[in-house]
This record gives sequence, structure tokens and C-alpha cells, in this order.
Amino acid sequence: MTQPLEARCDHCKQTRPLFLYEPDHDFHLTGITCEWCARDKQPLLCGRCFSAETLREENDPGHPDDNAMAEFFVRAAENNGRILAREEAQAAADRAACEGIAAVTQQTNTPGATDA
Repeated sequence: MTQPLEARCDHCKQTRPLFLYEPDHDFHLTGITCEWCARDKQPLLCGRCFSAETLREENDPGHPDDNAMAEFFVRAAENNGRILAREEAQAAADRAACEGIAAVTQQTNTPGATDA
């Protein structure tokens, strides 16, 4: 088993096993970059600093314009889901009506069926 890379942490400056910090968030919808995406190079962090940076990123509220755009897309997706469900229900009802008409037509065209 190989030993982890030990070097100086970019944050606390102590020599420890390091991890490359990569932002764990979705893309920015409005083109606004956050402090994590604006970095020229992502830092090498020890486990403790990595956890602190992850927690800080998770608790970052984000840019209001980006949040508003994300909320708009979520509402649009929910609305599209309702529209698709309604269309699927209508298609199922149409299919059932067509099958009923086909069954009645087949019964009336069957030899030996009596005319009313």
C-alpha cells in the first residue's frame, strides 16, 4: 500500500497528508462565479482544513441572482412535470376509449351477431 502524499497544507501550513480541494457545487446559471470557481488553482488541504472548507462552501448562501435563476428552473421543471402527467392521463383515457370502440365494433362485425 502506498503512503499518502505529505506536504504543507495551503491553509494551516502544517505538514500532513493532503487532498486537492475541488468545489462540490453545480454550475452557475447566471455566469456569476463564486470564490471557489474564481481561484486560479485549488488548494491542497489537510483533512481538517478540507472538512472546514467543505462546510464553509455548503453553508455559503450563493449569489441571489444565481439562486433566483435556479428557483425559476425548479418551478419550470415542476410545471412541465404536471403538464406531462396531465397529457399522459389524457392519452391513457383516449387509448381506453379507442379500445372500447374497437371491442364494440368487433362484436357487431362478428358473424352471428344480431342487428337491433
